[in-house]
Amino acid sequence: MDAHPFAPLADLLAVDHTVVTTDPRGINRSSVGDREKDSTPQQRAEDLSALIAQLDAGPAAVLGSSGGAVSVLALVQAHPEQVHVGIAHEPPLNELLPDREALWSQTEEMIATYLAGDRRVAWQQFLKMANIFMPDQMFEAMFGGDPGPQARADEHFQFARMLRETTRFRPDFAALRSASNQVIVGIGEESGGQLCDRTSQALAEEIGIEPTLFPGGHIGFAEDPAGFNARLREVVRS
Repeated sequence: MDAHPFAPLADLLAVDHTVVTTDPRGINRSSVGDREKDSTPQQRAEDLSALIAQLDAGPAAVLGSSGGAVSVLALVQAHPEQVHVGIAHEPPLNELLPDREALWSQTEEMIATYLAGDRRVAWQQFLKMANIFMPDQMFEAMFGGDPGPQARADEHFQFARMLRETTRFRPDFAALRSASNQVIVGIGEESGGQLCDRTSQALAEEIGIEPTLFPGGHIGFAEDPAGFNARLREVVRS
């Protein structure tokens, strides 16, 4: 995901904060030297670190959702001095689950399906594995047609170069425990039973903190930016 879905939330935060949004490497406005190389959470963390340093903006409050949440965790591990608080909202850390081998297989099948040219079925597999229900009309609107050149390029990079490395990332629990006062594990109030609910619960247990509920589901920041903004301000203040 690029930064555009975060724009309404960013506007609300920018009333009284300096706010920077980013596209991850290889997605939309962020170029990458070699599109045939995988994008890892560690690399994306170094990108965030360099951006914070370039802007002299640290220590920062850093929010990431889904794959972006994995990047936030990697940033906190590697550069805790740059992060005042890291909000990891629903990171898909499949490695933390007892059924991880089945999830590996499903992920590889999904990637192979996409690379074989069937994006519609690949997204169906993605949603099924995530245990996210989407009405048929919404699914067709999002995945039934031609997404356009930029969206196709981003989607291909996600499936081919991001999914595997992101979902197989295993956090450094000792590092996160030592920085536990800097870490918030967020879960959507409507995400119960979904894959990222399970992975987030597992992460919070491993580092010894309680997960924090946010409005909406997996993309609550886009579904209810006002509610997400209010909750984010509340938990960062505390």
